[in-house]
Amino acid sequence: MAIHGSLFKDFKENQSTDPFVLQNKKLLKISMAYGPVLALTGSMVAYQGDVRFQNKGSGGFNKILKSAMTGEGVKMMNCEGNGELFVADQAKEIQVMYLENDEISVNGSSVLAFSSSIDWDIHRIQARGGMMTGGMYNVSLRGTGYVAVTTKGDPIALDVASAPTFADAQAVVMWTAGVNMDIKIDTGGLGSMMRGGTGEALQMRFGGQGYVLVQPSEVWWPRALSRPRLDEARCA
Repeated sequence: MAIHGSLFKDFKENQSTDPFVLQNKKLLKISMAYGPVLALTGSMVAYQGDVRFQNKGSGGFNKILKSAMTGEGVKMMNCEGNGELFVADQAKEIQVMYLENDEISVNGSSVLAFSSSIDWDIHRIQARGGMMTGGMYNVSLRGTGYVAVTTKGDPIALDVASAPTFADAQAVVMWTAGVNMDIKIDTGGLGSMMRGGTGEALQMRFGGQGYVLVQPSEVWWPRALSRPRLDEARCA
């Protein structure tokens, strides 16, 4: 008896021993030989060896409080042991990067996994126009180590220094250190509002030096658009 066909050849494991290795566009292999990692709770699809998981929740009381206040929660699990861990998130595309004493600001729903050497926190986005929306919140990842984020479809990395850059708030995945952001409210005028608007009222305007990553999908950004000023003061 034998199994014929190319299934087990075409989808064979990528044998690279790097810390974070894409098996395909939607599946990430993490080598546990480099130490513990934090991964999105429930993102494990398989592992080989002896990998143990501990629910970190929102990452301590301070982050839990911010999560409750802002609606921007990221539930992570601590993964440690030996062997190889495979993670994914609802068949979204995965983007891997290495931070070297650097920082990025990420939509919380796009965080998949990162090295335990990376420090993370929920932070309020500083934007002049943000006062009009009641505040927006994001997740900062900073330090040295690997980071994996997810996108719905293949993203585009826009160099904000090359030209004035605007993006739909629901399509923005992340931006790099050195990038500044403001909120632009575009109602399209009174006539447009009476007809129901264009659907593009809340836009992000980027400047400075660096990149903003935009996905070809408009998913709701977990954010607080009308929080009382007291909530913002507690979380700032």
